[in-house]
Amino acid sequence: MTKQTIQLATAPDLVEQVYARLLDAISEGSLPAGTRLNQEDIAASFSVSRQPVLQALRLLKKDGFVEDAPGRGVQVTHLDVHWIAQVYQVRGSLDALAVRLAAERGAQIDPAVMHQGRALSPLGDVQAMIQADLAFHRAIYQASGNPLIAQSIDLHWHHLKRVMGAVLQSSHQRQTVWDEHEAIAHAMAAGDADVAVRLVQEHAHEASVQLTARLSEQIQHRITGAQA
Repeated sequence: MTKQTIQLATAPDLVEQVYARLLDAISEGSLPAGTRLNQEDIAASFSVSRQPVLQALRLLKKDGFVEDAPGRGVQVTHLDVHWIAQVYQVRGSLDALAVRLAAERGAQIDPAVMHQGRALSPLGDVQAMIQADLAFHRAIYQASGNPLIAQSIDLHWHHLKRVMGAVLQSSHQRQTVWDEHEAIAHAMAAGDADVAVRLVQEHAHEASVQLTARLSEQIQHRITGAQA
């Protein structure tokens, strides 16, 4: 954590606030995998006592973002390729359900979401591209009319943001991503649920294959470098 003090409002949900701040830092990459998390430093940075920090770290550990560090203490969990592939399986299933429900309603995605995503792709702003991708999928979840879908997948998206950030920092986003998004949106608006489901499943599968392959390369490179 940086030495800069971050003021948090005094409220009964201090644990939730500390949890949210740490989760954002982990998922966005400012706290990369393997970073040791010192309770005293975090408490000082957020101007809170150690108690909400301890509870927040326990919650993060339960959710898979923090793990026991060698020796003692905790650290940011290292990304695991098999785990990420499983997360994409869940995401693909929920996306398929959402897009089917949305297509049955003939729902349309706000053109501004598509325009922003296409405009950001050539700029190389990784976090902005991730947020634009998330905005597209959240638009599908909202269009489905079933709020439980977004609630169910929200935690998984933090894991996905981690791997997307780690991979896209050193490689380019697939150029076809927003073409795929647009095809999904058109099938939804046309009410063609079967096509929309097929397209969104192919989209999730391709993203999983590409990102996990690149993540595997990065992990292998890190291991090789550590052994050299």
